[in-house]
Amino acid sequence: MALFDKANCQAAILAINILGWLLTMVCMGQANWRVWYMESSPKPPWGLAYVGMWKVCTYQPDSPQTRPIACHRYTYRDTYLPMDIRISQNFLLASSLLGLLGKWLMVMGLRRVYAGQLQKDTTCNLFLVSRILSIVAGSFIFIAVLCNYYTVKNEEGIHFPPSFHIPFRPERQDIGSAVYLAIVAGFLMLLSGLFTISFQLPPKSQMNPQVSQV
Repeated sequence: MALFDKANCQAAILAINILGWLLTMVCMGQANWRVWYMESSPKPPWGLAYVGMWKVCTYQPDSPQTRPIACHRYTYRDTYLPMDIRISQNFLLASSLLGLLGKWLMVMGLRRVYAGQLQKDTTCNLFLVSRILSIVAGSFIFIAVLCNYYTVKNEEGIHFPPSFHIPFRPERQDIGSAVYLAIVAGFLMLLSGLFTISFQLPPKSQMNPQVSQV
C-alpha cells in the first residue's frame, strides 16, 4: 500500500476515533445510566429516577420523557456516592483525556505525512502512541460499563440525601440508554486503535530520490 493511501486510511480511522470520543462525552453527561422505578414511594411525584455518573434526575412516573422534576449534580465532596460511581467517573474522565491526546498525536502524524516531513522514528511513534491511547481509552469506557452493569444486576442502592426524596434502593432498576451509547463509544475507540495502520516508511533514498544528472 502506497504511503499516501495509508495516510488516507489513517484519516478515515481518525474520523471513527473522533466519533467515539464525541459519544463518550455525550454519554458522560447523561443521567440515564440506571433507571430506578419507585412505584410504591410515599411521595407520588418521585416515581422514577435516572441515576447517572454525574447527576441524578427524578421524573413523574407517567411521563418519563418530559422535563425532569429535579436534577442534582454530584461533586467530589459528596460522601454518599458509592465506590462504583467514583471509579466510573475517574475511568470516563481518563478515557476522554486519553482519547483527546490520542487524536492530537494522530493529527500530528498525518500532518507530517501529507507535508512530506517524514522522520521514521518520530512519525511512526506518533501513530503507535495514538493507537495505544485509543485502546486504553476504549478499555476504560468498558470498565465503567461493567461497573454499572454489576451494580444494576445486584440491585445495589445509594444513600442519597433526604432532600432528594429518593429511597436507598428502588423496587426495581434497569440499565439506561446511556450505557448502550457508552458501549458504542468504547467499541469505536477500540476499533480505531486496533485497526490503526502501522506505518512503515520507505528507505530514506526512496523518500528523497536523487535526480540523475545527464
